[in-house]
Amino acid sequence: MLAKRLGGRLLLERFEENPFLPKFYEDPEHYAFQTQIFFLLSRYKQQQDLFQADLFHDFVITDYIFEKDKIFAYLTLADEELKLYETLLAAIEKNIPTPDLVIYLQCSVDRLMSNIRSRARKMEERMSEEYIRDLNEAYNYFFFRYKGSPLLIVKATEIDFVNNGEDFDDLLRQILRADRAPVEYYNPVRRT
Repeated sequence: MLAKRLGGRLLLERFEENPFLPKFYEDPEHYAFQTQIFFLLSRYKQQQDLFQADLFHDFVITDYIFEKDKIFAYLTLADEELKLYETLLAAIEKNIPTPDLVIYLQCSVDRLMSNIRSRARKMEERMSEEYIRDLNEAYNYFFFRYKGSPLLIVKATEIDFVNNGEDFDDLLRQILRADRAPVEYYNPVRRT
């Protein structure tokens, strides 16, 4: 929606191309490393493609930042796998473009579980609330320490910017503000 409104280029994470992801949801201990490395290299290739000049778009909007790959790695990989992951990451992460703005949509675990159920992906049917809780805590830990780009943390539990035009317009105003601090918190007021 943001790319459409701003006339920007949209770059989405290609989760459906990862052949290990459905297997990871069935057996995380066995498939975490393969899943993680596939995502790391896929995201790296996408980010490298951003370096090519785009004469038709002023904005590039992505649904992830490269650094967030570490969140999953630290949560799911065994110690030896993590060492190998970090070696590979160190070799490639210096070649990643820096975003002008990062937006973290912070939600409650209940809202995240509701979102997962509503998108109805077969491979996520058995996703546990405990895993989402751990992942949510890891995201919070990561973003409350993030210093790589200006950061807008949006308390998104109570808003619905997908189905409510006013919520989307309000969020868009926050994103486009010129007077930006390094870290900003936005807690929208729910309209009744």
